[in-house]
Amino acid sequence: MTARDSEQTYATTGALAGLASEVEGLRRRVEPLHRLPGQVAEVSEQVARLAEQVAEMAADPGPGVVRSWLALDEDDPDLAGRLLAELSGWLETVFLRFPDGAAVLPDCWAWHPDVVEELLWLMQAWSAAYFDDKGGVLRVADWHDRYRPGVVRRLKATAAACSLENHSPPPARPTVPLPEAVGPIATWWGRDRDEPAPEPTEAQFAAVSPRRRGGTRR
Repeated sequence: MTARDSEQTYATTGALAGLASEVEGLRRRVEPLHRLPGQVAEVSEQVARLAEQVAEMAADPGPGVVRSWLALDEDDPDLAGRLLAELSGWLETVFLRFPDGAAVLPDCWAWHPDVVEELLWLMQAWSAAYFDDKGGVLRVADWHDRYRPGVVRRLKATAAACSLENHSPPPARPTVPLPEAVGPIATWWGRDRDEPAPEPTEAQFAAVSPRRRGGTRR
């Protein structure tokens, strides 16, 4: 073998070694891709399980979650029915045992969303005070000393005179005054609060004039 042949052999061997190294590097980079479909499927299963858990939590929030009658999902009449049934039982078992409570609860209480809201949170506060792990005698005392009398006082002022015979339907639902002003006010407060606030427009003055005369906006 001549010296030139030896050089060619070494060159070929070196090239093959380099090519083998590149192939090995490519194999290492490509190998994880073969596992990717299985990993994607596993992640999809985890997401599906999480979605099921979230749906279950929404349906049954468990202890510590406070329900609001005014913010209840309008597309879930079954939940509304369960809450009213539970509240009705609690009123008979607990609330009406107090003479001042019985005196202020009108026959048409269920027709008044604000009354239901007051009674619903009062029931949940009672349950939390007596049965939650973080409840106790101090929370029970707070319920008797502050929460229940506060609700009784407000019901007496707003609904005690109402009844099925003399039921006064709630007025039209009030609207937030000048919602279109929120954007400019937010921009001013977020960027230029050291400057004077935006001046009300003529249209805004005209929009609130019925309120000044004692009316409400629809």
